[in-house]
Amino acid sequence: MSAREQLTWEGFGAASRDLSRTIVADGFVPDVVVAIARGGLLPAGAIAYGLGVKNCGTINIEFYTGVGTVLDTPVVLPPELDLAALEGRRVLLVDDVADSGRTLALAVELLHARGADVRSVVIYTKPTTIVQPHYSWKQTDLWIDFPWSWQGSVVEQDAGIAGVG
Repeated sequence: MSAREQLTWEGFGAASRDLSRTIVADGFVPDVVVAIARGGLLPAGAIAYGLGVKNCGTINIEFYTGVGTVLDTPVVLPPELDLAALEGRRVLLVDDVADSGRTLALAVELLHARGADVRSVVIYTKPTTIVQPHYSWKQTDLWIDFPWSWQGSVVEQDAGIAGVG
Protein backbone atom coordinates (compact mmCIF):
# COMPACT_ATOMS: atom_id res chain seq x y z
CA MET A 1 0.00 0.00 0.00
CA SER A 2 1.29 3.45 -0.86
CA ALA A 3 1.87 6.11 1.77
CA ARG A 4 -1.18 8.14 2.74
CA GLU A 5 -1.84 11.29 4.72
CA GLN A 6 -3.85 10.33 7.80
CA LEU A 7 -6.13 12.96 9.31
CA THR A 8 -7.51 11.95 12.71
CA TRP A 9 -10.56 13.43 14.38
CA GLU A 10 -8.20 15.25 16.77
CA GLY A 11 -6.21 16.58 13.81
CA PHE A 12 -9.44 17.68 12.15
CA GLY A 13 -10.37 19.64 15.28
CA ALA A 14 -6.97 21.34 15.33
CA ALA A 15 -7.15 22.11 11.59
CA SER A 16 -10.63 23.65 11.92
CA ARG A 17 -9.60 25.87 14.83
CA ASP A 18 -6.33 26.89 13.15
CA LEU A 19 -8.13 27.78 9.93
CA SER A 20 -10.81 29.73 11.83
CA ARG A 21 -8.12 31.73 13.64
CA THR A 22 -6.30 32.42 10.35
CA ILE A 23 -9.51 33.71 8.73
CA VAL A 24 -10.26 35.95 11.72
CA ALA A 25 -6.68 37.27 11.75
CA ASP A 26 -7.01 38.05 8.03
CA GLY A 27 -10.05 40.21 8.77
CA PHE A 28 -12.45 38.32 6.50
CA VAL A 29 -15.91 38.19 8.07
CA PRO A 30 -18.19 35.97 5.99
CA ASP A 31 -21.94 36.49 5.81
CA VAL A 32 -22.37 32.88 4.70
CA VAL A 33 -20.33 29.70 4.88
CA VAL A 34 -20.90 27.43 1.86
CA ALA A 35 -19.77 23.80 1.89
CA ILE A 36 -18.85 21.89 -1.22
CA ALA A 37 -20.61 18.56 -0.65
CA ARG A 38 -19.73 16.05 0.38
CA GLY A 39 -16.11 16.54 1.46
CA GLY A 40 -16.60 20.10 2.62
CA LEU A 41 -19.63 19.44 4.82
CA LEU A 42 -17.85 18.64 8.08
CA PRO A 43 -15.06 21.21 7.64
CA ALA A 44 -17.66 23.89 6.79
CA GLY A 45 -19.69 23.15 9.91
CA ALA A 46 -16.62 23.17 12.15
CA ILE A 47 -15.27 26.40 10.64
CA ALA A 48 -18.69 28.07 10.77
CA TYR A 49 -18.78 27.27 14.50
CA GLY A 50 -15.22 28.55 14.88
CA LEU A 51 -16.18 31.84 13.20
CA GLY A 52 -19.56 32.17 14.92
CA VAL A 53 -21.37 32.16 11.54
CA LYS A 54 -24.85 30.61 11.58
CA ASN A 55 -25.81 31.18 7.94
CA CYS A 56 -24.65 28.10 6.01
CA GLY A 57 -25.36 26.58 2.62
CA THR A 58 -24.24 23.71 0.43
CA ILE A 59 -23.31 23.35 -3.21
CA ASN A 60 -23.34 19.77 -4.49
CA ILE A 61 -20.56 19.06 -6.97
CA GLU A 62 -19.52 15.60 -8.08
CA PHE A 63 -16.06 15.02 -9.53
CA TYR A 64 -14.42 12.09 -7.72
CA THR A 65 -16.18 8.78 -8.23
CA GLY A 66 -13.68 6.70 -6.25
CA VAL A 67 -10.05 6.61 -5.13
CA GLY A 68 -8.21 8.29 -7.99
CA THR A 69 -11.16 8.10 -10.40
CA VAL A 70 -12.89 11.22 -11.66
CA LEU A 71 -15.50 12.39 -14.14
CA ASP A 72 -14.37 14.30 -17.25
CA THR A 73 -15.55 17.55 -15.65
CA PRO A 74 -17.11 18.46 -12.29
CA VAL A 75 -20.93 18.46 -12.33
CA VAL A 76 -23.35 20.45 -10.15
CA LEU A 77 -25.99 18.14 -8.68
CA PRO A 78 -29.43 18.94 -7.28
CA PRO A 79 -30.62 20.32 -5.00
CA GLU A 80 -28.96 23.49 -6.19
CA LEU A 81 -27.79 26.30 -3.94
CA ASP A 82 -29.80 29.54 -4.28
CA LEU A 83 -26.96 31.50 -5.86
CA ALA A 84 -29.13 34.61 -6.34
CA ALA A 85 -29.42 34.93 -2.54
CA LEU A 86 -25.62 35.26 -2.32
CA GLU A 87 -25.34 38.32 -4.56
CA GLY A 88 -23.18 40.95 -2.86
CA ARG A 89 -22.56 38.70 0.15
CA ARG A 90 -19.21 37.72 1.66
CA VAL A 91 -19.02 33.94 1.15
CA LEU A 92 -16.53 31.55 2.68
CA LEU A 93 -16.40 28.49 0.39
CA VAL A 94 -15.18 25.35 2.18
CA ASP A 95 -13.91 22.01 0.90
CA ASP A 96 -11.74 19.26 2.34
CA VAL A 97 -8.99 19.34 -0.31
CA ALA A 98 -7.92 21.27 -3.39
CA ASP A 99 -6.57 18.32 -5.37
CA SER A 100 -6.93 19.12 -9.07
CA GLY A 101 -8.71 22.32 -8.03
CA ARG A 102 -11.38 21.83 -10.68
CA THR A 103 -14.25 21.44 -8.21
CA LEU A 104 -13.13 24.52 -6.28
CA ALA A 105 -12.69 26.50 -9.52
CA LEU A 106 -16.24 25.65 -10.66
CA ALA A 107 -17.76 26.65 -7.31
CA VAL A 108 -15.80 29.92 -7.16
CA GLU A 109 -16.81 30.72 -10.75
CA LEU A 110 -20.51 30.11 -9.99
CA LEU A 111 -20.40 32.31 -6.88
CA HIS A 112 -18.43 35.11 -8.57
CA ALA A 113 -20.88 35.09 -11.49
CA ARG A 114 -23.61 35.95 -8.97
CA GLY A 115 -21.61 38.84 -7.52
CA ALA A 116 -20.50 37.18 -4.30
CA ASP A 117 -17.24 38.19 -2.60
CA VAL A 118 -15.72 34.71 -2.29
CA ARG A 119 -12.83 33.40 -0.26
CA SER A 120 -12.02 29.70 -0.22
CA VAL A 121 -10.63 27.48 2.50
CA VAL A 122 -9.53 23.84 2.48
CA ILE A 123 -7.85 21.58 4.95
CA TYR A 124 -5.34 20.30 2.38
CA THR A 125 -3.87 21.72 -0.81
CA LYS A 126 -2.10 19.51 -3.32
CA PRO A 127 0.65 20.76 -5.63
CA THR A 128 -1.53 19.72 -8.60
CA THR A 129 -4.32 22.23 -7.92
CA ILE A 130 -5.18 24.77 -10.62
CA VAL A 131 -6.66 27.11 -7.99
CA GLN A 132 -4.89 28.22 -4.85
CA PRO A 133 -7.41 28.59 -2.01
CA HIS A 134 -7.17 31.70 0.14
CA TYR A 135 -6.65 29.57 3.24
CA SER A 136 -5.19 26.08 3.63
CA TRP A 137 -4.07 24.18 6.70
CA LYS A 138 -1.50 21.87 5.11
CA GLN A 139 -0.02 20.85 1.76
CA THR A 140 0.48 17.23 0.71
CA ASP A 141 0.96 15.21 -2.44
CA LEU A 142 -0.39 12.03 -0.82
CA TRP A 143 -3.88 10.52 -0.96
CA ILE A 144 -5.67 11.68 2.20
CA ASP A 145 -7.61 9.43 4.56
CA PHE A 146 -10.20 11.71 6.17
CA PRO A 147 -11.73 10.38 9.40
CA TRP A 148 -15.25 10.62 7.98
CA SER A 149 -14.64 8.82 4.68
CA TRP A 150 -11.59 6.54 4.72
CA GLN A 151 -13.60 3.40 5.45
CA GLY A 152 -16.10 3.91 2.63
CA SER A 153 -19.81 3.55 3.15
CA VAL A 154 -21.43 0.92 5.36
CA VAL A 155 -23.55 -0.01 2.34
CA GLU A 156 -20.38 -1.01 0.46
CA GLN A 157 -18.94 -2.76 3.51
CA ASP A 158 -22.15 -4.65 4.26
CA ALA A 159 -22.52 -5.69 0.63
CA GLY A 160 -18.97 -7.07 0.71
CA ILE A 161 -19.60 -8.93 3.96
CA ALA A 162 -22.86 -10.43 2.69
CA GLY A 163 -21.31 -11.28 -0.67
CA VAL A 164 -23.84 -9.07 -2.47
CA GLY A 165 -22.85 -6.57 -5.10
